[in-house]
Amino acid sequence: MEEATPTIIPVTEPAPTATPSVSQLAAVVEANPPAITPEPEVEPTAQPVREVAEGPLAADPVGIYAWINSEPLTLEQLRGKVVLVDFWTYTCVNCIRTFPYLKLWHSRYADDGLVILGIHTPEFEFEKNYWNVLEATEENGIAWPVAQDNDFATWDAYENRFWPAKYLIDQDGVIRYTHFGEGQYAETEEEIRKLLAEAGADLSDDLELPDDQALDPGYLGTLGAQVTPELYAGYQRNVNSLMSGFRPYVNQLPFYENVGGLTNFEAPRELEPHLIYYHGSWQVGFENTKHARTTTDYEDYLLVSFSAKSVNAVMTSFSEEPYRVRVTMDGEYLTEENKGLDVQIAEDGESYLVVDQPRLYEIINNPEYTQDRVLRLSSNSPDFEIFAFTFGVYQGEGP
Repeated sequence: MEEATPTIIPVTEPAPTATPSVSQLAAVVEANPPAITPEPEVEPTAQPVREVAEGPLAADPVGIYAWINSEPLTLEQLRGKVVLVDFWTYTCVNCIRTFPYLKLWHSRYADDGLVILGIHTPEFEFEKNYWNVLEATEENGIAWPVAQDNDFATWDAYENRFWPAKYLIDQDGVIRYTHFGEGQYAETEEEIRKLLAEAGADLSDDLELPDDQALDPGYLGTLGAQVTPELYAGYQRNVNSLMSGFRPYVNQLPFYENVGGLTNFEAPRELEPHLIYYHGSWQVGFENTKHARTTTDYEDYLLVSFSAKSVNAVMTSFSEEPYRVRVTMDGEYLTEENKGLDVQIAEDGESYLVVDQPRLYEIINNPEYTQDRVLRLSSNSPDFEIFAFTFGVYQGEGP
């Protein structure tokens, strides 16, 4: 049987294809336009530009020794918020009187974007102590950030000159409002609300604006009524006053003759108003005057003839040990009716206070404004130190 011969199918080789040139491709594209229509270009929608208010840009806190209630902050971090910069120091009576209003604004507007930034710039050396400032913030219920400006760096950056001083800064970092000293609380709150509204806060609530502290009716009703100004007990402030052409706070020659040494004073029988008089052995320092010896019968003392409703004093203890200060007015002990918050009444009627912290002490709070009264402070302790006296004519309790 013969084998079948296989059928062979010839394979045809494809013709070589030439690679088109760029010009050939371009010609094909031109000859065959696409059937789809390209999407039209959409013009971007113009966004409204928010105008930035005119005014000086606020300075950042600089040269800060320590922060309380916060990590270090910059105004750049707080952009978009309204910032109230408050310069204060913890023994300043004018600053203390503003605390209730600062607390009110913090409680009302913190959730709406208000940040209170306390700049604690010290008036006295002991106010540079971190633990003293921390204790003062805790005792006064200060919950907002506090920066310790011990070297006055931030104070100088703002060219500030006052305690207290408030700088209200808008969402763009521009200073829009300032206020120095006490008062005008309703006006300040209105400015806070205005800037918060600009930043987008919903302030549809109808809150009652605060009133300024009420002045004592007795003061308002007294013709030609005077208020004793702040009196400083140390050498430096007295010399500054003299060199500026003003009457000093102490008008006794020995005060200026032996600074730093032990000096014996004799108080005159007739006292000029609005001055501090020393009697006995005292040591004059740059910021304060210190009782210079241990006594047994309160024979060394200081006197102030004042006109006011309330009297306060800044005192410390040289050894940091507590000591007792006897208090009289016009030669009589104080009573429950006219004593200040820090004065105690002993069983025998003696009025006194215990100095156990470097701070402001509330000594006298008369029922109404009085004139030409004589305050006497005396202590048997050599630690008795006095820095300053302040006076008030506000109605009710408090310094």
